[in-house]
Amino acid sequence: MSMRSDLRFSAVSLVTALALGAGAVPALADEAPGAPAPVGIGRAVTDADQRGVFRVTAWTDAPQAAVTSVSAKVRQGDTVLADVPALVEQTKGTFALPSEATLKLAEDGGSIPALGRYAIDVTATDSLGNTVTRTNAGTLDFTLRPLLTFAVGVPGWNDPNIRPQGKLTGVQPGSGDVVPLPGRSVSYQRSTPDEGPVLSAVTTDGGEFSGDPIPATRQYESYKATFSEDSSEVHGSTYDWRWFSEWQARRMTVTASADKTRAVSGEVVTITGRVTDPENGGAALADQPVRVALGAPHDYYHEATPFPQTVRTDAEGNFTAKLVAAPGPNAEGWTVSSADLFQAFSPVQGLLVMPLDSRTDVLNYSLATDARLTVWGTFRSTYERWSGTSSNQTVVLEQSPDGRTGWKKIGSTDFYSSVRVPFGIGAWNTGGWFRVRHLISDQYAESVSKPFYIVRTPTRVQGVNAAPEPVRKGSTITVTASLQHDSSGWRALGAQPVSVWFRPWGQSTWKKVASGTSASNGAVSLKTTASVDGWYTVRYYGDGTHFQAFGGEDWIDVR
Repeated sequence: MSMRSDLRFSAVSLVTALALGAGAVPALADEAPGAPAPVGIGRAVTDADQRGVFRVTAWTDAPQAAVTSVSAKVRQGDTVLADVPALVEQTKGTFALPSEATLKLAEDGGSIPALGRYAIDVTATDSLGNTVTRTNAGTLDFTLRPLLTFAVGVPGWNDPNIRPQGKLTGVQPGSGDVVPLPGRSVSYQRSTPDEGPVLSAVTTDGGEFSGDPIPATRQYESYKATFSEDSSEVHGSTYDWRWFSEWQARRMTVTASADKTRAVSGEVVTITGRVTDPENGGAALADQPVRVALGAPHDYYHEATPFPQTVRTDAEGNFTAKLVAAPGPNAEGWTVSSADLFQAFSPVQGLLVMPLDSRTDVLNYSLATDARLTVWGTFRSTYERWSGTSSNQTVVLEQSPDGRTGWKKIGSTDFYSSVRVPFGIGAWNTGGWFRVRHLISDQYAESVSKPFYIVRTPTRVQGVNAAPEPVRKGSTITVTASLQHDSSGWRALGAQPVSVWFRPWGQSTWKKVASGTSASNGAVSLKTTASVDGWYTVRYYGDGTHFQAFGGEDWIDVR
């Protein structure tokens, strides 16, 4: 079933329903003479904006027929207030009052005595002469349409408040005249960024209203005013809203400085400054809030580094803020910015570097038999795992007598940081307690590796002697010596590989000419052939726990 046939008011349907209710069987042949016309009328509806106008739908089910005329009467009880002989078809099947027949109040030259609601009767006729009248086809909502205007004022330094205000009026049906609506309650509240409490204000005789002030705290807050009434005079709801987008700020001059230009994590930075009035000869401005932060400037769109501090000026306009350095993203410099919407000054900024926490680790180390200490390690940022810099970084190798105090530098190396940097560092040393320390820079804080301990046992070759001397060319000579190590005093070092080395007269290069093993008492005795004049010595190259040792030189005269 179509919506139109569902809503139609048809006499044929009514007669059929009554006949069925009485138990009679409806005729299936031609209807009897005088049967109701097949014309339907829908509900009459008042226009939402112009309430002196209404519209209604009408149709006919007669074959080859069309609705040719629709008329209406507006009445109060049995009294007809307006008789509209012809409604105008706006769209197919929809009819409305012509503009010249718009209903008006009697005071405006119309026929409606007062605001209120009135019954509408509609009559429709089709081209075959079928006619039907629907009594109480609808209600004319002849009431005022409420209209609301709203403003929040312009807060400023002297009055930092939102001032809700506006006017409530009603649009008269027919004439369109706008009249004030006195004695009504208008509701208003902050709607964004979060809802505030619902407040209200009552309109004056002129329809104006003014609410209690609301402290303005953030720009671009929005406020909404609403009104609703359903009475014989006023019917409907209306609202209006406004952004808090204008304000009047006071110009100020701010100067500031910090007690340092570099601060490591956890170090306190003290920032001092003064706020003055440039329009009053630089007079001090007391009790003014300013926001002090380490890092990027603060504004109403972006936060600075975490934990900015708001402080107020004293009677002389001075302020002091103590902040704890916290390296991280945007952690560079310091900023003093406005903490009040009604202050007007540019952020004051200064130089401050906050080096990232760093980590220095020793991965391996060795102490060679020739007393060469080599340390391998890595350097990186502790928390910013992907942080890198092209600046030069320095690590130093330090030694302590007890692993806790008295650290002294014995070597260093430089490198360019790139996320995670391997490094090697060395020094000549006989062993002890060591550590690696990264020196603080503007990019990275100081860091120290865990101490480590490494030693070897000192050794020596004593009493080198080559004999006999002089000796004939091609003769055998014997080179003797004593190998010792310092194990709670110098003691014999036996069963160790030793060798004899020879340097001819007039040359600088040594050549190994004999090798063997020290006796259990540390004695060394090795034979070789003398061919030319030169020097002989005994060398020991150490093992996993001993340093190497080279003995003295002894001259052989070959004849």
